Amino acid sequence: MARLTLFGPAREAAGRKNDTLDGATLATVLDAAVLRYGAAFQTILTSSQVWVNGEPADVNDPVGADDEISVLPPVSGG
Repeated sequence: MARLTLFGPAREAAGRKNDTLDGATLATVLDAAVLRYGAAFQTILTSSQVWVNGEPADVNDPVGADDEISVLPPVSGG
């Protein structure tokens, strides 16, 4: 199971900071997270960045038990 770490609005929508979810790809893990946390999480996910092991990731990337998936809120500059 991949480790999921949530920040900002994603953490608030899920009601937790960390979780573990099963899935062979990033997409399947994120789909499982949406099923677990609901529509508010899904909405936030669409505007968030998702990284695997500290690097930007594609939804088709494989993930495993040693991987950490981070859902990061949008960053605004100024």
